[in-house]
Amino acid sequence: MAIPVLILLAYILGSIPTSVWIGKYFYGIDIREHGSGNAGATNTFRVLGKKPGTLVLLIDILKGSAAVSMSYLFENTLPTQEFVDIEIGLAISSVFGHIFPIFAGFRGGKGVATLMGATLIITPISCALALVVFLLVLFTTQYVSLSSMSAGVSYPIILHLIMNNQQTTLTVYSILIAILLIITHRKNIRRLLNKTESQVKFIKAKT
Repeated sequence: MAIPVLILLAYILGSIPTSVWIGKYFYGIDIREHGSGNAGATNTFRVLGKKPGTLVLLIDILKGSAAVSMSYLFENTLPTQEFVDIEIGLAISSVFGHIFPIFAGFRGGKGVATLMGATLIITPISCALALVVFLLVLFTTQYVSLSSMSAGVSYPIILHLIMNNQQTTLTVYSILIAILLIITHRKNIRRLLNKTESQVKFIKAKT
């Protein structure tokens, strides 16, 4: 019974609609009705500014990390593969909660920050290297969407070519991450192709 309870708790953690609550209680707006309409850190930066955007980003990352960290209740009682399976289950549940939050009418964000926080606990080195890819693309293009997709696609490559992963469950998880980030950024892909995608405003291009 313990594992299903933790899966549910991970979903509840992921369901904390950080940007929605901060927007409503401190600024009197529903972040989903402004900017891109996405309930995530990027839209919070865009609509509300750096401080609330940074707060949303950090809390959303912590949601994923906290959810997966609950797996350590089983660290000394399960074989490595089963332990990793539980980590992945908690990660997926927390991201599902962020995308479909029970506390915000099941209208959430894309889950990128929560996914990153969860994956940092599961495979810290691979995730950190994927984060480097994210930052390189972000500083080069100033497109958060393109940076997120690039990091997602690079993650399974890093996991296998650099970290020599041999666990089937992690392989599936890494591929699902790449697919999920592409699917959730479908509209962004269209805007990128049409050259109408917004660039981040907190990084100023040099003139």
